Amino acid sequence: MSTPATHPDALIVFDGVGKTFAEAGRARAVLSGLCASFRRGEFIAIIGRSGSGKSTLLNLLAGLDVPSEGSIHIAGERVSAMDDRQRTIFRRDHIGFVFQFFNLIPTLTVIENVLLAAELSGVPAAEARTRAADLLRAVGLFERANAYTDKLSGGEQQRVAIARALCARPELILADEPTGNLDADTGAAVMDLLTRLSRERGATLIIVTHSSEVAALADRRFKLDHGRLVDVTAAPATAGAAR
Repeated sequence: MSTPATHPDALIVFDGVGKTFAEAGRARAVLSGLCASFRRGEFIAIIGRSGSGKSTLLNLLAGLDVPSEGSIHIAGERVSAMDDRQRTIFRRDHIGFVFQFFNLIPTLTVIENVLLAAELSGVPAAEARTRAADLLRAVGLFERANAYTDKLSGGEQQRVAIARALCARPELILADEPTGNLDADTGAAVMDLLTRLSRERGATLIIVTHSSEVAALADRRFKLDHGRLVDVTAAPATAGAAR
């Protein structure tokens, strides 16, 4: 299930990826002929207008859906050829998530939310607790470890979500509009944390965003345009972001 990487440090390789949906009795191509590779430890921003296929692309990367054509390799594994169970296990062991609306479990405390991903990945309890405590210190919330998440501000909840995403030490972090529900100052602080902690741990970070400010922080920027990924890194960030 491995493939030659297009770059020695490639973590993700898209090879002719397309996704078509049936709509009103007709086929609608959302993604078409995607070919790209993203390196380990790289920060990638994906921008594009609403309906351009950003969410579809994120779902394919997460293994929540499979392409209609082509293949996706992550960490040398052909994820697009896996069955549902294999993709679930791969997602659990290799991918962390940060969402716009945090997706924390309100009946669990802060540290229990952070521990969850590591425990599901089979990290021994003592090690998982050490990792969670270290991450909560890193995001400035160690003193709130036993609070319930509904007592936290939006920025604090997103910091918990970042700690949770990193606790299992994934190779890939997928973030869907991570600052979209935050004010500008809080969003900037959250992005600083997310990018710094991802880099410190050598994780590849892929963010889908409408924010030109967030996109400008990335190592490379790609725009989804008519179903294809276009590298717009050399262009001003404001040229690619759609609001």
